[in-house]
Amino acid sequence: MSRKVIVAGGGTGGHLFPGLAVVEELRRRDPQVEILFVGTERGIEARVLPPRGERLETMEVTPLKGQSPIALMKSVARLPGALGRASALVRDFGPDLVLGVGGYASGPLLLAASRLGVPTALLEQNAHVGLTNRLLAGRVGRAYVTFQETFARFGEQRARLVGNPVRRDFVSAAQRAVTDPVGFEARATDILVLGGSQGARALNQTVPAALAKAGLAGGTVRVVHQSGAAMRDEVEQRYRELGVNAEVKTFIDDMARAYANAAIIVGRAGATTLAEICAVGRPAVLIPFPFAADDHQGKNAEALQAAGAAVCVREEGLTPEGLGALVRDLLADAPRRRAMSDAARGLGRPDAAAAIVDDVCDWLGWDDVRGGGSGEVTEPGELAEGDETDEQDDPASAAGQEAERVSQSLRGARPYIPRVRDARAVLSAPSPALRRRLTVGDASWE
Repeated sequence: MSRKVIVAGGGTGGHLFPGLAVVEELRRRDPQVEILFVGTERGIEARVLPPRGERLETMEVTPLKGQSPIALMKSVARLPGALGRASALVRDFGPDLVLGVGGYASGPLLLAASRLGVPTALLEQNAHVGLTNRLLAGRVGRAYVTFQETFARFGEQRARLVGNPVRRDFVSAAQRAVTDPVGFEARATDILVLGGSQGARALNQTVPAALAKAGLAGGTVRVVHQSGAAMRDEVEQRYRELGVNAEVKTFIDDMARAYANAAIIVGRAGATTLAEICAVGRPAVLIPFPFAADDHQGKNAEALQAAGAAVCVREEGLTPEGLGALVRDLLADAPRRRAMSDAARGLGRPDAAAAIVDDVCDWLGWDDVRGGGSGEVTEPGELAEGDETDEQDDPASAAGQEAERVSQSLRGARPYIPRVRDARAVLSAPSPALRRRLTVGDASWE
């Protein structure tokens, strides 16, 4: 009798793709496992999953947070129906596990499964726990988290610090970067612009002019720009007017190839994007979404900047001239790009999906598929082997501690929490050890 797993949630790629990564690892070990995805008609899952041949059930559920009073009342009124639909799906499918990945459909499915005695687990990719996962923190059997800050929300009985899972094509790209570093770098010639699956208006409006000012007009460098659906035609027309060689896409199907071909990535700083950047190892210009809860995107971006893997540009300071100059300088400085790539790769946790599946197997007694991967769950407070750095011994090294925080968060080990949160203060006095190998923004300490 085959195992059955429901993957609930989605809405955005940041929720869906980590769930897909876990599914890929499950199928690699157990080809007979049956998977049912549950989401909404409006979410990215409705566009991505059917062409892949995945089974998808949808339900009518809308957000509770950030709504007008009337919209909130309508959302609350739909909850009993959503819970009834979720309970029926769980009873009909008979899963051995329900995995919530975040998003609107995740809550009703996890709650229904919990009430029906079905094992439940969730993924929390961000340092700031979303509303649905906060409400379910005491009901799930496992919570697979990326950041130490998130661990305490779920408690050590439930929480496992594993990093953010990435799909196997990203793992393969990471392996190619190690086995053929010269060829891997030689193919990286594009500028990849990522606005997320729904598009980012600020990036769509600013980046085309910035890349023209960077000297790309009439040049051979190709731009691949994920614009989202709403502004695709407008962005494509703008590139055409500026004479920049650009391929504008609503959605990028082979994202791992796009990352691997990118000399520079320009994008937001969501947790899944950062996990993918670090898995493949690519230099990035990160423009965090300014309204993200608890400014988690800003903190993510500044942490990668402190590690030497990215440059953080706050949206309030974003101009075509400034961004264009930054991209132009990076394109002209191959050694700096290689150093940023190495720093990003050093932060990656490409085995996070394997670590999750290993833990599920231990928890649920799936001994026949245990050990098929190389993932490792790091206990809180435990440093992974080789994580020690000379910056850790320097209590004044705020930059080193911030770099270590994001490094160990992405890898699943306990991070250091810096005393200084302001990026300018962090970067103003890096330790001597960090100065020898860190170039951030427009400053170099060589």
